[in-house]
Amino acid sequence: MNIMRFLCLNNIKLMLLLPCVVASVSISKGRRFDNEKVYHIKLNNEKEVKFIKHLDKTMKLDFWKPKSSYHITPKSSVYFHANAQHSETIVHQLNKKGIQYKIIIPNLQEVVDNQFRKQGKYEKGMPRYHQWKEIAIWAYSISLGYPNLVSLVTIGNTFEGHPMHVLKIGNPKTGKKAVFLECGIHAREWISPAFCQWFVNEAIYTYGKDKAMTKLLDNLIFHVLPVFNIDGYIFTWTSDRLWRKNRAPTPNEKCFGVDLNRNFNASWTDDGIYGDPCFDVYSGTGPESAPETKAVTAHIREHLSIMKAYISFHAFSQLLMYPYGYTKELAPDHEELNKIAKSAVNSLNSLYNTSYKYGPIATTIYPAFGASLDWIYDEGIKYSFVFELRDDGHYGFLLPEHEIEPTCRETMLAVKQIASYLIDLDT
Repeated sequence: MNIMRFLCLNNIKLMLLLPCVVASVSISKGRRFDNEKVYHIKLNNEKEVKFIKHLDKTMKLDFWKPKSSYHITPKSSVYFHANAQHSETIVHQLNKKGIQYKIIIPNLQEVVDNQFRKQGKYEKGMPRYHQWKEIAIWAYSISLGYPNLVSLVTIGNTFEGHPMHVLKIGNPKTGKKAVFLECGIHAREWISPAFCQWFVNEAIYTYGKDKAMTKLLDNLIFHVLPVFNIDGYIFTWTSDRLWRKNRAPTPNEKCFGVDLNRNFNASWTDDGIYGDPCFDVYSGTGPESAPETKAVTAHIREHLSIMKAYISFHAFSQLLMYPYGYTKELAPDHEELNKIAKSAVNSLNSLYNTSYKYGPIATTIYPAFGASLDWIYDEGIKYSFVFELRDDGHYGFLLPEHEIEPTCRETMLAVKQIASYLIDLDT
């Protein structure tokens, strides 16, 4: 038996508190970010917006928030990453134009290195980020250790052939409704898979002990997809920590990857930036053209009659949103969804006073076409929500490991609040 698998299978009790910690931690040997910087700018007017768009056009900036310069507007808060070569010019130009800015990460490589520490340097009991192999072994181990509460199903394979596992968590004898938890659709957002693991661990550990969780698992079956974009996630550990898309080839032989959250059949488009294979939001050659998207949509359609909610987890920005993303028109169920979102955000805030905004995707963050949440909603699953987890920009996609536990604890409160709402529904 593989030694990693053996150790994991014999440490089930440890995994109740945190995912199995047995595999050595990778050191990224691919793309480096030495002296590359992340900037934060609050844009005051249209003139400043035009200038930042000009910088993007000439220097090809990596926008963290919003996703591209296409979405920036006056009074908006912008985060972008630039290479070391352009940094001196950017600072000079910003100073010349009188645009106020902060360099929130002066050397991106140092922050990346902090997420690839050697084994043995972790604080005792502190959760950490896990490679795909560890997550896959953990999922298999959980299903073996708790067969009365957990089952593992394979819903398909990624482009590179990795099996996509869904963990079904709940009492199969009494659970009649289903909730789908989607994590890791964007590869670089590591806190997302970390939350799915936390959710599963807390669910199985507190079942029969915590009344609220026991009630949830007796009434609902949670379909948990720990990592949607497995190929891309592996790539962030081995080659490029800031990779977003999957790893499929595109019509441009120099560029790889489809943004899986632009590949759903919900106002799918290949216009403008969505049709550029070299851009981070490339939507693919058509709706559900990516095997990962096909696997998820097939699983949802198979369980559509019992699927009552779909919750997606992203990073970063501290937002809780609901449809629509492809239009600024309010969804038919806007008032109810807004009420649920407000209640969930209040629950989340009650633990550490973390501030979250909530509202429709298009007006709360920016318009997005072909997203999973809009497709789900249009399929009839009206209780559809997406979290943008911690933080609000200081670390962005590189949230330190000491933030995992507080992030997951507060997010659990919000998810439990949403799930509790479903139990008494007559639908």
